[in-house]
Amino acid sequence: MNEDQLVRAVARGDRAAFEELYRRTSPWLAVRLRRRCADEQVVAEVMQETYLAVWRAAGSFAGAAVDGTAVGWLWTIAARRLVDAFRKRARQARPLPAVEAAPAAAPAAEDEVLAGALSDDVGGALRDLAPELRQVLQAMVLDGLTVRETAVLLGVPEGTVKTRVRRARIAMREALS
Repeated sequence: MNEDQLVRAVARGDRAAFEELYRRTSPWLAVRLRRRCADEQVVAEVMQETYLAVWRAAGSFAGAAVDGTAVGWLWTIAARRLVDAFRKRARQARPLPAVEAAPAAAPAAEDEVLAGALSDDVGGALRDLAPELRQVLQAMVLDGLTVRETAVLLGVPEGTVKTRVRRARIAMREALS
């Protein structure tokens, strides 16, 4: 069964399908969350809340009817839970540890997939963007987050997010023209 079929089985209360979905998706999801948050406790909480939400709301998964995938649906839930965790921590006035730039031995899997999925021109233009512009595009375009959610996720004001998106679009337009 693919992930979409597993989610539909979970909606029918199939625990084995839930365990299989977790086994297939949790390593990828944890890595993706860790790239956005260095606090392991927050990542663990978000993972738990995400899979609890999947168990409870699997029946609401629309899938191909809305051009969606189970993995995309799962990431949307996780990304929103991460934003909620950031908001909760901000209200408690305990800043989250910053993600330190670790020297990468190899590019991240999602960066490789993105580069392979895009034409050479678009992929090259994306790679040439400044990291802060690329992060905003990734959060808003690829992850589907709102300006507010992106601002919370990246720890910058909403106006900064809007400015960076505009700068990224202009840079992409110039690079592709």
